[in-house]
Amino acid sequence: MSCSVAVCNSPVFSPSPSLFCNKHSILSSSPSSASASLNSPFRLRLQKPPTCLSPASSTDQSPPGGVLKRKRPTRLDIPIVTTGDFVAPTSERTAATPREESREVEREGDGYSVYCKRGRREAMEDRFSAITNLQGDRRHAMFGVYDGHGGVEAAEFAAKNLDKNVLEAVAGGNKKRDESEIADAVKRGYMTTDAAFLNGENVKGGSCCVTAMFDDGNLVVSNVGDCRAVMSVGGVAEALSSDHRPSRDDERTRIETTGGYVDTFHGVWRIQGSLAVSRGIGDAHLKRWVIAEPETKMLRIEQDHEFLILASDGLWDKVSNQEAVDIARPFCLGTEEKPLLAACKKLVDLSASRGSSDDISVMLIPLDQFM
Repeated sequence: MSCSVAVCNSPVFSPSPSLFCNKHSILSSSPSSASASLNSPFRLRLQKPPTCLSPASSTDQSPPGGVLKRKRPTRLDIPIVTTGDFVAPTSERTAATPREESREVEREGDGYSVYCKRGRREAMEDRFSAITNLQGDRRHAMFGVYDGHGGVEAAEFAAKNLDKNVLEAVAGGNKKRDESEIADAVKRGYMTTDAAFLNGENVKGGSCCVTAMFDDGNLVVSNVGDCRAVMSVGGVAEALSSDHRPSRDDERTRIETTGGYVDTFHGVWRIQGSLAVSRGIGDAHLKRWVIAEPETKMLRIEQDHEFLILASDGLWDKVSNQEAVDIARPFCLGTEEKPLLAACKKLVDLSASRGSSDDISVMLIPLDQFM
């Protein structure tokens, strides 16, 4: 189980159709320019989030009430890895995975396409994963996009282990579970992955994650950090995740009540003056405040649910949710004769042309297969 992309037949996940009863390091200083929409009529189908949640945008430069007045603590330095290898994706999990340096990685699998492009760093820190055809059923699958910071280690570890841990946690409960029980199982999978990484030998850096799990027409989306999931609902962009940034009111309050400090650095809100995301896998030196607990939303896939975009903030910093849906939609609905992978590349190239220097990863998942 050593590759960042996996397509395999696995007996691990077997929930029934009754599953539902009803960063970045200091070097990455670009805030997100696209906020997730929370006002769509479709929102009523999602699990209701806490009223304090609101995704951050590029305009979130200061919290309500003005500038924080606190004594600045000693700044923590995040180790930066300037060289490294990228795990080349393969079609199945293997014990030994060939490694290679790569600037671009692309894959077209069963029910998805993904394209990753390295930014200005010498090593690609983004990863992705895909497990399809669980128990021989094309409607059962799990996908993920992982955005590393401070090195590749955490993102690579999450890509190899997070999906497996989540699937095992979900399959290990009772057959009939409500949404809160499913969310708790997903949380256990994330927390297990985080603990295993922190107990390992190489625990440098951290990783943001967004995952999408499909089961018999149900969709479970979870995230930590600022990787984002956006769905096209009849051509309208609907965000299924909220970015975890220190500028979010609830995240800032959580950090400060546990003894942390939030301030701006070059216009970006950061924890302890260093990290621009407030949740993730890893980040051992900030673990008291950078938690691995995901937020999870669940829904039943319906006819007007067209496709899902999973992407790192390298896309969302420069391309809005609706723009991404508008560009991808002709490819996903078949009105554009080019393959789905071309839509991923078009989105990545658009962000790069607008000045993104970050790694950019975009995964497109048409939803008709999973209804």
